[in-house]
Amino acid sequence: MIRTLLKEVKQYKTATLLTPLFTAGEVILEVLIPFVTALIIDRGIEAGNIQNVYFYGVIMLVLAFLSLVCGVLAGRFGAKSSSGFAANLREAIFEKVQTFDFKNIDHFSTAGLVTRMTTDVTDVQMAYQMCLRIAVRAPLMLVSSMIMCFFISAKLSMVFLVAMLILAVVLIFVTAKTTKIFNEVFRKYDDLNASVQENVSAIRVVKAYVREKYEDERFAKAAENLYTLFSKAEKILALNSPVMMLVVYGCIIAISWFGAHFIVGGTLTTGNLTSLFSYVMSVLMSLMMLSMIFVMMTMSWASAKRIAEVLDEKVEMQNPVTPVTEVQDGSIDFNHVCFSYKEGSGENVLSDIDLHIKSGETIGIIGGTGCGKSTLVSLISRLYDVTKGSVCVGGKDVREYDMDTLRNQVAVVLQKNVLFSGTVLDNLRWGDENATEEECKEACRLACADEFIGRFVDGYDTWIEQGGTNVSGGQKQRLCIARALLKKPKVLILDDSTSAVDTATDAKIREAFTKKIPGTTKLIVAQRITSVQDADRILVLDNGRISGFDSHENLLKTNAIYQEIYEAQMEGGGDFDEGGAQ
Repeated sequence: MIRTLLKEVKQYKTATLLTPLFTAGEVILEVLIPFVTALIIDRGIEAGNIQNVYFYGVIMLVLAFLSLVCGVLAGRFGAKSSSGFAANLREAIFEKVQTFDFKNIDHFSTAGLVTRMTTDVTDVQMAYQMCLRIAVRAPLMLVSSMIMCFFISAKLSMVFLVAMLILAVVLIFVTAKTTKIFNEVFRKYDDLNASVQENVSAIRVVKAYVREKYEDERFAKAAENLYTLFSKAEKILALNSPVMMLVVYGCIIAISWFGAHFIVGGTLTTGNLTSLFSYVMSVLMSLMMLSMIFVMMTMSWASAKRIAEVLDEKVEMQNPVTPVTEVQDGSIDFNHVCFSYKEGSGENVLSDIDLHIKSGETIGIIGGTGCGKSTLVSLISRLYDVTKGSVCVGGKDVREYDMDTLRNQVAVVLQKNVLFSGTVLDNLRWGDENATEEECKEACRLACADEFIGRFVDGYDTWIEQGGTNVSGGQKQRLCIARALLKKPKVLILDDSTSAVDTATDAKIREAFTKKIPGTTKLIVAQRITSVQDADRILVLDNGRISGFDSHENLLKTNAIYQEIYEAQMEGGGDFDEGGAQ
C-alpha cells in the first residue's frame, strides 16, 4: 500500500528530501540554544564576565536566526511536496477510474470514489506533511534533548524514562481503540456523500413527490451516524491532553525537587538546571507531537488503504498484445454467448445467444423488462466481456480489437443519456472533436435535433447545464443520437434512446437513418413496436434467451410473445410490460 502511494510523489522527490533535511537542521540548532543559555548564566552572569555574556549572546542569536531560516525552508518545501503529492494522487485516481471497465465501476460506488478523491486524499496529504516535518522533528528533538539531558545530569534524566513509559502505554491504548472507529468513519462518509449526490441529482423528483422531509431525515440519519462515530473517537483521543499535562507538570516538579538538592550539594549548576528545564519542555513537546502523529496516522491509515484499493484495482478488460486496429465492416456475430454479471454465480443474464447480423442491416430488439436487451448490446462495444462464447464485429472477436478503435466504430446511445456542461457544439463534438460546424448540423438534421436547436436564441452556442438539466428528455436523446452519428460508426446502437420523443419524430429519425447511413448496421432497442416494425429483422428476447428473430410480419404469425406485445400496444395503447410478457 505504502509503495503504491509513494509512486505518486514523482516530481516532488527533491522537495520531499529537502523538507526533513531542513527540519533536522532546525532541530539541531534549537537543541544548542539552551546549552548556550547555560553558558551565559554560568560563565557570564554568575562569573560576572560581561564579555562572555555578549559573546555567547551573539552565538545564541545566530543559532536562533539559522534555526528560523531552516524552519521557513522546511515549511515551504513541506507544503510544496504534500500539496503536489495530493494533486498527483487525485490525478492518479481519476486516470485509474478512466481505465475501469463496468465491472470495476460496479465494485466502487460513485460516492465512494468521490470521497476517496476528496476527504481521503486530504487526510493523506496532511499525514504526509506531518511525516516529513513533525515525524522527523519530534523523534530527532526527543533524542537530541535526551542526549543533552544525560550529558548534563544522568540521574535527573531518569525522570524522562518514567514519563515516556507512561505516555507509550496511553498511546498504544488510544491507537488500538481509534483505528477501528476511523475505518468505519470513512464508510459512513461514503453514505453521506451518496445521500447528497442522490438528492441533488434527483431534486426534481424529490420536489414532485413532496419528499423533502423524508430526504432531510435520511440525510440527518447519515450525519448522525458520522457524528456518533467521531464523538466516540474524540472521547478516546481526549485522553491524550490530560495525561500529557500530568506528565509535563510531574516532570517539572520532580526535576525542580531533585535539581534543588543537586545544586545545594554542588553537583549541578544553576545554568545547567535552567537548560534542563528547557530540555524537559522540548522532550515533552516532542512526546506530545508524537502522540499527534499517532492520532493523525491512525486517521489517515484508513484513508490510505481506501486510496490504494482504487489504485491497485485490477482491470481485467485489457487490450491484447497485438490489437486489431481496423474494423472491416458492421457485421455482428454472437456465437453461443452466455453472460453473467457475477462470474461463477450460475445466474446468466444471457444464455446461449447465437445471432448473426449482416453489415448495413437494421435490427430491432424488443422484450420484457429485465430480459437482457441492454446487456446484449453492451457486449458489442465490449463494455463487458462475455462469460462464455464470443462476440464478433467485422469478423473479428471484439477481444482482439484495440478498445478505442472498436468503440469509435460501434457508437452507443445508452438508456441514460448524459450531456455535459458546455455549448451544444461542445457536446456534439464528443463524437468527433474535429467535426466542423456543418458536420454537426448535418448530424443534428439526421437526429431531428435541428428542429429545437433552431429555436434557441444562441442556436448551436446555447449553453447546456451539467447533466442537460435545461433541455427536455426528448431533446437530450436527440442530441445524444447526433453526437453518436458524428463518430461515423460502422455500427450504431440506440438503446431505448428514442423513448422520450413522439412517434412522428421517431419515424423521421428512422427514415433519415435508412436514407443517409444505409451502410451502417443499426440496432434499435425499444419498448414500442412502432420503433422496430420497419426493421429488416426483429430480435425478441425472453429471460435472456432468443425467443424469435425474423421480420415483423413473420413474427406476428409465429411468435407468441411478439403477438402479445403487439396486441397490448396496438389495441390497449399501453406499455407491453404491463401485460404478461416478462
